[in-house]
Amino acid sequence: MEVLKVLNLGVRFLLELCMLAAVAFWGFKTQNNWLLKILLGIGLPVLIAVLWGTFLAPKATHRLSGVPFYALELILFSTGAFSLFAAGASTLGWVYTITLIINAIILIVWKQ
Repeated sequence: MEVLKVLNLGVRFLLELCMLAAVAFWGFKTQNNWLLKILLGIGLPVLIAVLWGTFLAPKATHRLSGVPFYALELILFSTGAFSLFAAGASTLGWVYTITLIINAIILIVWKQ
């Protein structure tokens, strides 16, 4: 069972990386102006990574707990899904969303 728990945490980490990649993909795909492509395709994922590292990461300096933690986590993970759908990659959006929901349920059940 411990191997499955570690595997589930690994999937969670991959979902975090997918969130950043999805936002970057949206930023580069949906904009025509190169300045906006760079700002949204690089700047927005960096902002999300900073927010995650500051407030949600296990060793965060100002780690949130309770409702604020789950609210920010939901907002940030949702940006990944919305980005994929907005960029026209609806199949990837559904795969990401369903994987995220299953992972969250397992995290709750296993109290990770």
